[in-house]
Amino acid sequence: MKKVLFVCVENSCRSQMAEAFGKMHGKGIIDVYSSGSKPSGIVNPKAIAAMAGVGYDLNEHISVGLDKIPQEKYEYAITMGCGDECPMIDANNREDWALPDPKHMSPEEFNKVRDIIEAEVKGLIGKIKTEE
Repeated sequence: MKKVLFVCVENSCRSQMAEAFGKMHGKGIIDVYSSGSKPSGIVNPKAIAAMAGVGYDLNEHISVGLDKIPQEKYEYAITMGCGDECPMIDANNREDWALPDPKHMSPEEFNKVRDIIEAEVKGLIGKIKTEE
């Protein structure tokens, strides 16, 4: 399985949802992690509610810093449009998805960002499948 890391600043919204979708759609294909450059220490309640809407319990996730993830080589390091470059992460491929920060959005707008993240994760999984 390919190791994939999703990174945003707080590791409370976008990267958490991306990790969740990786777990939902990438079983047997990717080993997925998320982290933050300045983790908030909590998963945003809006992210928890948004993921509950698609049948995933984000309450199980923990907001962690880059120093708390496995220090291994990742196939992909994906940043969420938050300006993080994360040069200390060893990765074969790097992408920035330029996603808006949903932290202060209404639930409807938040869910739109969630759906964009799901589509991006599915696209990444599809790309990884073709690389094998």
